[in-house]
Amino acid sequence: MRDDAAGRYELAREFYRLATGPRRRYGYAELSFMHWSLARGVLEPESSDPPGSPWWRAVNERLLRDKTEAHLLSAGATGTPSARSVEYWVDFIRTPEPGRWYRAHNASIVAGYVQHQDLAAAEVQVERFMLNVALLRVLFTHAMLARPHLALGRLAALGPLLADPRHRAVQMFLDLGRSFPPEYPVIETVEETILDEHAFARMLDYGLIAPRLTALYEFSAASLDQPQLTSLLDDGVPAYAWPHKDRPLWYIGNTGPHLRAIARASGVRLLWEPSPLARSHRRPHR
Repeated sequence: MRDDAAGRYELAREFYRLATGPRRRYGYAELSFMHWSLARGVLEPESSDPPGSPWWRAVNERLLRDKTEAHLLSAGATGTPSARSVEYWVDFIRTPEPGRWYRAHNASIVAGYVQHQDLAAAEVQVERFMLNVALLRVLFTHAMLARPHLALGRLAALGPLLADPRHRAVQMFLDLGRSFPPEYPVIETVEETILDEHAFARMLDYGLIAPRLTALYEFSAASLDQPQLTSLLDDGVPAYAWPHKDRPLWYIGNTGPHLRAIARASGVRLLWEPSPLARSHRRPHR
């Protein structure tokens, strides 16, 4: 199914739909995100017109392969797991629980990120910005459930309720279709894309997640057994396939009283203070 985008989606869906017992309820967030990826065209083969994204295809393939291998091993196939992420999926299949699902899913995703940095570097700047946002969102949502005080501070009681992958509420945090343009490749600049982002998404990214990024990546690196993950930050700023000279672009969206309000409500202060670049690009919030 490598060159069959719809077939990839069906393979992902069958992992949950054909399962017996509680595993059937865990596909909401993953399938919603994959549906957005399909709509953008990033999973289309390179022979398509226009072609898909080699990076998105490779990371999606890592997730699908890990799950398929774990399913076969759990069904009695001989052999041993080829990666720690496959072991986590086997563990989830045997004992379906929210924390085990996040550990397996995020281990596969992070392994794909680390493995395919060369493909990420070939993407345009605005796409690389989106790759970083996708990563920090999925790590944050795991922490909302597993380490709610780390993720939400004073609002920690909300974490396990909102991040449970068995419920549709989790899509608010993982569905980038609410935040970014639907086309691939994106024709807007990074600045335009950030300032067009919905106010709730910017509040989440800049008010809640940004002040906690270092602790969040350290927690994820340890819980997923992916020590390379912490190298994807540059002094607290996302840096996956992102050069140091472009750090100021991350400050553009860090404006607005609603960001300071949610940061204070959760017990932190804004980590990235607005820069002159941010003020020069300021637009009214939608």
